[in-house]
Amino acid sequence: MDQPANPAATPVQADKGAIQQPPVQLRLGRLALAVLCLVLVGLIAGFLPRIRAHRVLLHEMKDLALPSVSVIHPAAGKSGANVSLPAEIKAFVEAPIYARASGYIKTWTADMGDSVKEGQILAEIDTPELDQELARSRAELAQADAALELARTTAARWADLLKTSSVSEQEAAEKKADLALKTATREAARSNVRRLEQMKSFAHITAPFAGTITARKTDVGQLISADNGKELFRLAQTQTLRVFVHVPQTLARAIESGQQAELAFAELPGRTFEAKVVRTAGAMDPESRTLLTELHVDNARGEILAGSFAQVRFIEAHPEAALTIPANALLFRAAGLQVGVVAPNDKIELRPVKLGRDFGHSVEVMAGLEATDRVVLNPPDSLNGGETVRVAETVPAADRK
Repeated sequence: MDQPANPAATPVQADKGAIQQPPVQLRLGRLALAVLCLVLVGLIAGFLPRIRAHRVLLHEMKDLALPSVSVIHPAAGKSGANVSLPAEIKAFVEAPIYARASGYIKTWTADMGDSVKEGQILAEIDTPELDQELARSRAELAQADAALELARTTAARWADLLKTSSVSEQEAAEKKADLALKTATREAARSNVRRLEQMKSFAHITAPFAGTITARKTDVGQLISADNGKELFRLAQTQTLRVFVHVPQTLARAIESGQQAELAFAELPGRTFEAKVVRTAGAMDPESRTLLTELHVDNARGEILAGSFAQVRFIEAHPEAALTIPANALLFRAAGLQVGVVAPNDKIELRPVKLGRDFGHSVEVMAGLEATDRVVLNPPDSLNGGETVRVAETVPAADRK
């Protein structure tokens, strides 16, 4: 006979099964959640690079759709301050010496290259004709003195006779007028004597100032005429020399009195002499468009020869150099010469420019640009103002052609 089931055991076993089922479901749920998270992470990890790449691609495509340009910055041109300019050296004071008296050269005492003092006798002229004329003039002066003395005595005597009515007033007036005439004749004779004596003093040719005899163009026995203007000597003062330079217009405004300069000679390589600007002409030469400038240089040691050729460099002149850009940056439009400038917002600005000198591969820009502007190099004909561009590169100044 079968035994009945244990009523107490069955509920217990049922409770154990009920107790064991919930932990298994929980673990399955957690596992599913973990798998879901891994899938989501994988999806995110896979799609994020693609999204980023897509965005980069869109940005690149947008950039590639913009016109690409190369830019340059305007460069400072050559100012010319360090350029050597040709100069002419002249004596500080130089004068040709002529004769004022006619005659023959009796002797000369100074020759070419001699240093002389002011007032020193250079030559003596024998003046026989002038001597005779002076002697005659002195004799005429003696005659005038005698005639004047006689006229003075006669006029005084007739004045006394007029008081006693021994002579007429007409005769007394005539004697008085004769005295005045004789007085004037005597003064004329004396003036002529002084003139001839002054001419005789010119028989001694003297130096008007201290200096060096640079030329002697006469000799003993040579006939000298005061009227033919023949140069006998040439005297120059060379302790200080004048330097004359024709400064071009581009450098003229930077030249001022008191500036220092360097003087160089081809025959003295490696040596320079200090010179100083003393004055300028104050106006440009309309034929050469240059400013005549005078400098002084000390020549106490006599190392520089007057009349020589030199090169001058103005070391203290700092002119403002104009900006230069390559010639292939210009745009020839109906509105005139223009250049394309890339603004800070990468938009094109078309600016009119005023040009200066043309150097072939580059040109000077006198107005319209600044040194910080980004100028488009080789701009296309279709370039328009306000257009957005992409700057591909900035060309260095050393690579410009």
